[in-house]
Amino acid sequence: MVRRPRLYLPNCPLHIIQRGNNRDACFRDDSDYRAYLHFMREAAERYGVSIHAFVLMTNHVHILATPSTENSVSRMMQSIGRRYVQYFNHIYSRTGTLWEGRYKSTLVDTDNYLLTVYRYIELNPVRAGMVEHAADYPWSSYPHNAAGVEIQMLTPHDSYIALGKTSELRASAYRKLSQTHIPDMDIEAIRLATNKSWVLGSEKFIEQFERRVGIAGKTAEHGGDRKSKEYKNQRL
Repeated sequence: MVRRPRLYLPNCPLHIIQRGNNRDACFRDDSDYRAYLHFMREAAERYGVSIHAFVLMTNHVHILATPSTENSVSRMMQSIGRRYVQYFNHIYSRTGTLWEGRYKSTLVDTDNYLLTVYRYIELNPVRAGMVEHAADYPWSSYPHNAAGVEIQMLTPHDSYIALGKTSELRASAYRKLSQTHIPDMDIEAIRLATNKSWVLGSEKFIEQFERRVGIAGKTAEHGGDRKSKEYKNQRL
């Protein structure tokens, strides 16, 4: 089967997932999480990637990021993957692969999905039953986005900045937003688009993408225009 190409556009956000091989743990100790974050910060700076949100789970990683060039994210992920595998194999006296093949990613419609993806990523530990509140999980961007805790590698997206005139107001607005339920349809749409490398967005956004790059943004059988009457009825 021919693999679907990853979809990139400079300055368009991407939701990225990378999983451990066979769903095995890729983080065993606090020092492992810190090492990954160190490698991510250096690679993002080197290759021109703005990191907006992230969570490091036991056996996988979620990142929301905006690349400055078409190759920025692929170079960043290659750098992180290579350096972290070398670190992990050395620390734990192992050999071989750590990751489950290629990372997966989807372009994110800023107007319709971006802040939902922020929340989807940072609330992962809550959905997994690891903590009761996102603030209790130490390996995500939630403390920065919701409480103003400094995490140097993070760059707020314009959609996040629009939440308030000051950092305090933005954090307060984001905390309130994070307390609202993410509809099951949105969760399913995020998962499906990311796993299949589709564009995550409205029909209009997908059509604009297809006209610009000449590549299908999704397969024909998948719907989900968030502005359609049918979609809105399903959310009620």
